[in-house]
Amino acid sequence: MARIEHAWQSLYSWTLLLLPLGLLFRLMSSFRRLLFKLGLKKSYRPRVPVIVVGNITVGGSGKTPTVLWLCELLKCAGYQPAVVSRGYGGKATSYPLLVTPETLAAESGDEPLLIASRSGCPVIVDPIRAQAAQTAQQLGADVIITDDGLQHYALQRDIELVVIDGERRFGNGLPLPAGPMREPLTRLHTVFGKICNGGRAQDDEWSMALKPARQWHSVFDDACVTQGFFVGRQVLAIAGIGNPQRFFNMLSALGIKADTLALADHAQIKTADFIRWQQSYDVILMTEKDAVKCRRFPSGLCFYLPVDAVLAPEHGKAILAQVAQVKEAQPWRKPNGV
Repeated sequence: MARIEHAWQSLYSWTLLLLPLGLLFRLMSSFRRLLFKLGLKKSYRPRVPVIVVGNITVGGSGKTPTVLWLCELLKCAGYQPAVVSRGYGGKATSYPLLVTPETLAAESGDEPLLIASRSGCPVIVDPIRAQAAQTAQQLGADVIITDDGLQHYALQRDIELVVIDGERRFGNGLPLPAGPMREPLTRLHTVFGKICNGGRAQDDEWSMALKPARQWHSVFDDACVTQGFFVGRQVLAIAGIGNPQRFFNMLSALGIKADTLALADHAQIKTADFIRWQQSYDVILMTEKDAVKCRRFPSGLCFYLPVDAVLAPEHGKAILAQVAQVKEAQPWRKPNGV
């Protein structure tokens, strides 16, 4: 996967051979969206405002920190938000699954477990997001945040936020599988907010930065250390996220020297691998998304660094104003609008 993602950054690569398939994918996805818009395919409209956080490209762009930022924004404004997710990478025995900090990542997926642990909000996982949304309402949510799902038109939404990787942007701009695009760039004209994570935001984009915490947290207990703890030790940094290099660059910016190991996004970490890493290195550093998958492993010197999304206050105010407007206009909702 890493090889094709690298090729997607260039317009002149072997992926051009896949362009006919890409054009077919774009045609099919556009036709599918049209069917929902015309009401020819059924979609579910929750009784409460729905905010979708997604992207138009394949791979990580910073959606999870954005969801956590939204949870805090809404809670501080007096709302009771809930998060719904399809639970990519997890498989539960039954759905909908209410995720708690004690849930196994193998059941819920790593991102829902991270969100449940950090936000304190109800997080419901279901491959059928409409069912997850119904459960969220039964639990008393007055705003629903859907983690990913911009292209999941079976669940209607009121506010769409697209997160853009400010460094990789849109690669070669071609549709899957010739490029990373799930939808064309014109889709950005229809969303409420475009959030640029890192890099240089364009004039019509909201700039977002990821602010790391001051202390590293132990994966296994409540212990915390500063980065000085790693000086003179053999350190391995692992990252199973959409853009592992972002994590490694952060370590370099913090002055932490480490060997690096990039894993696939949502990669399952095996106990045997973890033990082998412990035998070869003094300290293991990982992302918070990876940490939730390792809590039940044999304990040792393994730490993660929480990061928080930082956006300008006016963007939060714009979202809150739109949520309030949606709630006021609720009786006049269209049953099949997309």
